[in-house]
Amino acid sequence: MLEGLVCWKCGAAVMDQPLPLSRYAECILCHADLHACRLCEFYDPRVSRQCREPIADEVKDKTRANFCGYFQARPAAYYGGDNSEAHARAELENLFGGTSAEPVTETTQARLNALFGGDGKDKAS
Repeated sequence: MLEGLVCWKCGAAVMDQPLPLSRYAECILCHADLHACRLCEFYDPRVSRQCREPIADEVKDKTRANFCGYFQARPAAYYGGDNSEAHARAELENLFGGTSAEPVTETTQARLNALFGGDGKDKAS
């Protein structure tokens, strides 16, 4: 086992997997394919085709197992929860000052009416 090798998707330690990783290797926790571009040393989302190996064949789905002969497992492939829904919600709450589940108060309603005009009553009826 390569020291420090973790799953690219969930961050679980990759144990009991012989190196080089088989095309059929998968994470014991989330069952993500491990012989995938996202776990490769050459994976780089900032470059063309997201691969720094210039002569490797292009792989469309970077999260699925593939037959790339240039695959080299990368220990720091897991990026954490930076792209998680909870992180995004926290950023939105910080930006807009609260959650969308807050009740509309009279003050808030008055500010909305002043901004958009109207008395806040539904005119459809």
